[in-house]
Amino acid sequence: MGACSPKVRTVPTPVVKTKTEKNPKKSEKIEEKPVKIPEIKTAVISLILPLGLDHAAAGQKYTSAGLKSANMSVEYYQGFKLALDSITATGANFRLQVFDSKADAAQAHSLGLNPQVKASDLIVGPVFPDDIKSFTSALTGWRKPIVSPLSPAWPATYKNEKLVTITPPLVYHATGAATYIAKEIKPKKVFILTSGFSEEKQYTSPFKRTIDSLGKRKIQVVTITVSRGNLAPIMAQLSPDKENIFVVPSTKQAFLTVTLRALSNLSKSYPVVVFGHPNWDKFAFLKAALLQSLNTHITSTDKIDYKGAETNNFLRNYRRVYHAEPTEFAIKGFDHGMYFGKLLADGEDMNKPDLDDFTGIHNSFHFVKKPGLGWINTHVDILKYEDFELKKVQ
Repeated sequence: MGACSPKVRTVPTPVVKTKTEKNPKKSEKIEEKPVKIPEIKTAVISLILPLGLDHAAAGQKYTSAGLKSANMSVEYYQGFKLALDSITATGANFRLQVFDSKADAAQAHSLGLNPQVKASDLIVGPVFPDDIKSFTSALTGWRKPIVSPLSPAWPATYKNEKLVTITPPLVYHATGAATYIAKEIKPKKVFILTSGFSEEKQYTSPFKRTIDSLGKRKIQVVTITVSRGNLAPIMAQLSPDKENIFVVPSTKQAFLTVTLRALSNLSKSYPVVVFGHPNWDKFAFLKAALLQSLNTHITSTDKIDYKGAETNNFLRNYRRVYHAEPTEFAIKGFDHGMYFGKLLADGEDMNKPDLDDFTGIHNSFHFVKKPGLGWINTHVDILKYEDFELKKVQ
């Protein structure tokens, strides 16, 4: 698959007169030299997406998971290309190449050896962690950026200093919540309620480090493992008149159902503020009314302001071009295309330590360069349940 968006600009031929120049007679013809139009560099971008096109052949069919990946890929591509088409209106030129990773590590490795891919100015993809790892291992000697567009996996998995991780890993959700609590709420204590699963340490460890650093160890962090909603061990430490901050990093339905019910009962006698895992907004079993009653906050990288002028302009253009409603992947593709497309069009050095900040439709980008890990987007929003919906507070 390929797409080009060339733009040709015409430049009027200048005629310059000097003081000694005589006015030509009407019968005389002035020979004009052709003006050479500066050549506009064409930036080559390769998208590597899990389209699984072999399943679209006659006699083949997609699995449910394969079809989901294919739809995601097409939506991302459409958003990305719409962004590039928008930038070409300013005179930029792009050649967009699309390669099918088939959600297969061996295929991704093969693409890492592909001369067409290696001739790119920018590579976006693959999407899945195993594919990224296999692809980057084959792309030896590469000195240009490789964008991980959708995976929040910690980049130490790949150990590639040219990688650009756009979706903030979980550690930055934890540090984002801790920073907000330490700077805005400034409590004396924070209670972390865990279910006992070791995976929760991926959130609790960076959260505690950030609280200790910003609070200069004046904010006490109390961690307890809650069983069957029993909060008795911390009752004596609660404040009857000041906000009691509870951090709940779990994503387990059974644990959350019981624990949040216990916090709801507690909120009848004590002021309660809850900070939850970023995936909570995807769980249908968590009701907005309950979360709102607990003053629940979550971190997010996908909050879209559908009332914003830029969002509505994008929606109108997307519907006009594709005759469909854009999904979150189309919106992410558009943001990524606008960001990297403008950097390429402006001739920016994308190997510099500090990549430019950017405010998109679905999230903002603030990249931090980590030795051996590449650039990582660290920006997360703080959202709070109000009027039975999530609203941005920071």
